[in-house]
Amino acid sequence: MAPSTILIVDDEAGLRESLEETVRDLGYEAATAASGRTGLDRLRAEPIDAVLLDLRLGGEMDGLAVLKAIRALPAPPPVTILTAYATADNTIEAIRLGAFDHLTKPIGRAELADTLMRMLALRAMEQAAPTTAEDGQSASRFTLVGLSEPMRMVQKAIGLAADSDTTVLVTGETGTGKELVARALHEYSRRKPRPFIAVNCAAIPSELLESELFGHVKGAFTGAAADRNGAFRDADGGTLFLDEIGDMPPAMQAKILRVLQDKIVTPVGGRPAQVDVRIVAATHRKLPERVAQGLFREDLYYRLNVLTIPLAPLRERLADIVPLAEHFLRLAARPGERPKRMTGALAASLLSRPWPGNIRELKNAIDRAVVLARGDALDVADMGDAGIETGPATSPAGWLDGDLPAAVARLETEMIRRALLACAGNRTEAARRLGINRQLLYTKIERYGLDADEASGSLTAAVRNTDG
Repeated sequence: MAPSTILIVDDEAGLRESLEETVRDLGYEAATAASGRTGLDRLRAEPIDAVLLDLRLGGEMDGLAVLKAIRALPAPPPVTILTAYATADNTIEAIRLGAFDHLTKPIGRAELADTLMRMLALRAMEQAAPTTAEDGQSASRFTLVGLSEPMRMVQKAIGLAADSDTTVLVTGETGTGKELVARALHEYSRRKPRPFIAVNCAAIPSELLESELFGHVKGAFTGAAADRNGAFRDADGGTLFLDEIGDMPPAMQAKILRVLQDKIVTPVGGRPAQVDVRIVAATHRKLPERVAQGLFREDLYYRLNVLTIPLAPLRERLADIVPLAEHFLRLAARPGERPKRMTGALAASLLSRPWPGNIRELKNAIDRAVVLARGDALDVADMGDAGIETGPATSPAGWLDGDLPAAVARLETEMIRRALLACAGNRTEAARRLGINRQLLYTKIERYGLDADEASGSLTAAVRNTDG
């Protein structure tokens, strides 16, 4: 049996040749193309089993345009997007348009071998069927800041689920950004032109929740002076976000279950009405435990748990903390005003804090620091008491002294040490937490003289290793 053929589309000759060599070394045939047009020509002219496609192609077609064209072919092969500049937008858009995966360069041999194996397994199982090309309009720009491995998994899940009507359950601690995920699911979907309605099920008194969700007719109860549509009918054709559904009263749970099954709502005192609504629910509760305690209906849980998107707490997303802080600094700037910047000491301080309130706590801390700061740069002192744990400082004085490369090396060393400590020395999991690929982590561990056993050492020891 002839080996599978992998098409590599990249306009950088060095990267293209490196990938070609690795693909052949893994036992596959390799075909190459320096542009999107050339790649499409090869796909139409010869059998290709899988495609590695660069996102930032030069010429008239970028990677996403080529991906669209490939997905429009009869029986298209699986496509993995490669980029050195991964963002939430291009990750979600690539997955939404049908990419098999979205990987960040540089790509290690083991990671490439695993990806190709999974792509070819999918190719072997697929039934050939035409796929309709997407129209030329991309999804609106919606910011989900963060490129850590947990956040990239969330972005890929959004891309896969956006155009589906499947109910989605978003889970995570308070402040992790569950509503942002719900809004992204709406913004990247075909329902985008229609309403997005959010209801906090824990913030509305139980006696008012039915009217809030299903509406009422005039005179249905004391104080009902006019008809009211309710959230379900307000969201008709769009998305309804039911936040903190784990705190919904049991009586209302039964009514929500009926709506999810039949897509029919009955206003208080009124007649049943059909609705077309995509449901996204969220909770910080552990619903299986609530079910076991008799506080949440088991049948409703299974109805909601069709697709679950878990959000990791900020303490497990070290690679996202500084980008999030910079994002909040930009949001806090007045129109026409240049955003304040962070000192290296403040960035290191943010990375050392536990952030029990997650992203919400970080945003509040940055907003407060912007108000308190007198200069253009935010330093640790500007944070006040926000997010600061009592006790001695965890970083030795002067560890950010010297030139920038030395300070960056110290910062990387400490972040790697903390990740290894949190993962009990598991390098693969540490790489995921840091938002880098495994090969890059191995390179940095060797460069800084670290090892899994050294994860239990102090920052002082790590700094000493960096300084040689």
